[in-house]
Amino acid sequence: MFKLADGRGTMILQGNTLGLGSMRSTQYRRRFYHLYCIGWLVLAAALITLRLPINPQKLWPWRHKNWADNELTTAVANCSEYRRRVAKSKARVYADVNLLRPKEYWDYESLVLQWGDANNYDLVQKVGGGKYSEVFEGINMRTNERCIVKILKPVKMKKIKREVKILQNVCSGPNIVKLLDIVGNPHSNTSGLIFEYVDGTDFKNTLSLLAENDIRYYLYELLKALDYCHSQGIMHRDVKPQNVMINHDMRKLWLIDWGLAEFYHPGKEYNVRVASRYFKGPELLMSFQDYDYSVDMWSLGCMFAGMIFLEEPFFRGHDDDEQLFKIVEVLGTDDLTAYLNKYHLEQNHRVTAIVGRQRRKTWSSFINQRNQHLISPEAIDLLDGLLRYDHQTRLTAREAMLCRIRRECYSSHKVST
Repeated sequence: MFKLADGRGTMILQGNTLGLGSMRSTQYRRRFYHLYCIGWLVLAAALITLRLPINPQKLWPWRHKNWADNELTTAVANCSEYRRRVAKSKARVYADVNLLRPKEYWDYESLVLQWGDANNYDLVQKVGGGKYSEVFEGINMRTNERCIVKILKPVKMKKIKREVKILQNVCSGPNIVKLLDIVGNPHSNTSGLIFEYVDGTDFKNTLSLLAENDIRYYLYELLKALDYCHSQGIMHRDVKPQNVMINHDMRKLWLIDWGLAEFYHPGKEYNVRVASRYFKGPELLMSFQDYDYSVDMWSLGCMFAGMIFLEEPFFRGHDDDEQLFKIVEVLGTDDLTAYLNKYHLEQNHRVTAIVGRQRRKTWSSFINQRNQHLISPEAIDLLDGLLRYDHQTRLTAREAMLCRIRRECYSSHKVST
C-alpha cells in the first residue's frame, strides 16, 4: 500500500481519481447535449428561412408522438406557420417593370461610382438637413452656376449607390430633381451629391399662400412625378411636404430626397422603417413587409388631407402605436379588421386595447369655416381613394391623375395667380 505524506491510503487517491473521471465524463455529455440542441435549432431556423413545413414527428420519429407539444417545438412550428399564412401582395400596376429590364438597371450594388472633384464646388449657406444628410446651397466654381450640395453623413456605400442609381434612372422624369455630380473620397466616410439648383420653398411653408386651385395644380404635378417613378419600378418611400419644393412664382414643383427610395420587386420583403411617422401607411405600422408603390399614395393622401383641412400633419402620433391609433380614430375599426383578416396580419393589441371599437368618421366632419374654401366634392372623392387601409384598393398615381378632379380643376386658366 502506498502512503501519502499525510498518511492516507491509496484508496483515497483512487477515489479522487475516479471522481475526476466521472466529472469529466459529465462535462463531455453536457457539451455533446448542447451541441446536439444547437444543431437542431440551426436546422429549425434554416427550415423557417426556407419556409419549409415543419413536422416534428417526422423530424424526431423515435420520440413520443405527442412530443411535438414541447414548447420549443410548438413555437418553431407556429413561427413557420405564421410566415406561411401571411398573404402575399403584388402591386396592381408596374409590378413587373424590373423583371422585364436587364439586371444592370436595378442592381445598384454592382454600380461603379464615378467620383467628381469636390474642389469644383464651394458652399454658400446651409438650406436644410435631416437624419442622413446636410444640405447646402453651393456654387460650381468652374461654371459659376448655383447648385445644391447634399453632404451625406457616414452611411454604407450600398445606400449611396442605391440613391445614385435611382436618381440616374428617374432623371428624365417630370418634376424630379436632377443629379449632376458625385463628389468625395470613395475610401472615406464623406461624400456628397450635387443637384440642380432648386429655387423654391418646401410645400409645408408654402401652403398658407395657396388657394384651392393652386393646391390641386401642385398635387397634379406631384402625381406626375410619382407616376413616372412608379412606372420605372421605383418607390419613393418618403413622400412628405418637406420633400416637395415649390417655386410659386414660376409655378414649378420638384420631388426631392430619394435617399429612402427603393426598386420594387414582387414578393420581396422590404424594411418597414421608412417614411416619416406622420406619413407612414398602415402596412408599415403593422410591419407588413410585402408592400409596394401604394405606400407613396398613402403618404400623398396624408399630405392632401393636411392641405385641404388645414391640419398639418393630419395624423399626428408620438410613436408608431399612437400613429396607428390616430388613423383608426378616423377610418374606424371595421375596415381595419377586414384588412387584417385579408392579409392574415396580427392585431396590434396595444392599439386595440386603447381604441376599442371605433366607427368611421365622415370626411365632412372635418370641414369648418377655416377650411371650407379649400374643399370640394371632387377633393373628398380623391382623398377617400387615397386614405384606405387596404393598399390594394388605393388609387394609383395614374388613376388619381385621370379622375374627375383633373378634368374640372386642373385647367391652367383656373389656376389662381
